[in-house]
Amino acid sequence: MTITRRHLCSLITATLASTCLPELAQAQAAFPDKPMKLLVPYAAGGGTDAIARLVAQGVGERLGQSLVVENNGSAGGNLATAQAAAAAPDGYTVLMANQGPMVVNPHLFKNVRVDPLTAFDPLTLISAAPLVVVVAPNSPHKTLAELVGQAQKNPGKLTYGSAGNGSASHLATILLAQTAQFEAVHVPYRGAGPALTDLLAGNSDFMITTVPSVLGLIEGGKVKALAVTGKARAKLFPEVPSVAESGWPDYEATAWYGFVVPKGTPKDVAAKLRQATVETINSPLIRERLQNEGAEPIGNKPEEFAAMMEAESRRWAGIIKQARLAIN
Repeated sequence: MTITRRHLCSLITATLASTCLPELAQAQAAFPDKPMKLLVPYAAGGGTDAIARLVAQGVGERLGQSLVVENNGSAGGNLATAQAAAAAPDGYTVLMANQGPMVVNPHLFKNVRVDPLTAFDPLTLISAAPLVVVVAPNSPHKTLAELVGQAQKNPGKLTYGSAGNGSASHLATILLAQTAQFEAVHVPYRGAGPALTDLLAGNSDFMITTVPSVLGLIEGGKVKALAVTGKARAKLFPEVPSVAESGWPDYEATAWYGFVVPKGTPKDVAAKLRQATVETINSPLIRERLQNEGAEPIGNKPEEFAAMMEAESRRWAGIIKQARLAIN
C-alpha cells in the first residue's frame, strides 16, 4: 500500500489528537492547579473592589486556589478590560464586570478597541445595588431638592466626582442632570475611594456613588446622604428618600457587578468558576455581607446575564447620545 503525503499528514494529526486530547481533558478536569487572577477595572477602596474581594475569597476557597485581585482603574476601566480580553481563555483570568467598562464605555469612548459584549463569556451576575447621593457634612444642602436647585440657578458652577469616566457614579449623575435639568462639572477619578477623599476635602460639591464605597462614611457621619437612586428607599438607610420621592419619579439607576471570562474559555472550566461563584453568593455569610453592603445577591444564568448587559447597553447608548458625551 502506498502512503501518500496527505495520508501521512492525516495519520500524524490523528495520532497527535489521540495523544493530546486526553491530556487536555485531564488539564481541564484538574482546573485550577494554580492561582487565578481577578481583574478589577477600578482602584482599590471603591464599591466594585469591595464586592470583588468579598466574592473572590469565597470562590478561591471553593476551588482550592487563590483568586487574586488586581486593580487597574486607568482609562475608565478600559485597560483592565482589554487586558482581560487578551488573556488566554483558560479560566485563569476573570474580569469583574460592571456597567462602566461593559456597556457604557463602548458608547462613550472613541478609542475603545474591544467590544466587551463579544469579547467575553458571561458567568453570572453577582449582585445589584442602588447608589446614593452624598455631600460633605458641612455642605449647605440638606436635601437633594436644595442641591439641584442650586445647580439649576448656577449652571456649570457645582462639581461632582466619580469613580471614573463611564462608571456607574458618572452615568447616574448624567442621568440625574438630564432628568432634573441642571449642569455640573464632572471630575473623574480612578475609583470611588479617591473621589470620596476629595469630596471630604471640599474639592467637589457632591457625588453619586455605590453604597459599599460610602457606607462606613455615612455611618460615621463623615458624609451626608441626600437620596438613593433606586425606586424605593434602601434597607440600610430607611430615613433617606429616593430620588423618585425627592421630585423626579422617573429616575432610577443601579450599579451591578458580575464575572466574565475571555471568549472561548472551555465550557467545563467556565462552569466550575460559575458554580463556585454562585455557591459563594448563596452562602449565608456572603449573602448577609452583600446585603449589609447594600447589594442584593443574584447569581443568575450566563444567558440571563448576557441579555441584561445587551439591554443595559441599549439604554445607556441613548442616555449618552442625548447628553452628547464623547471621550477621546
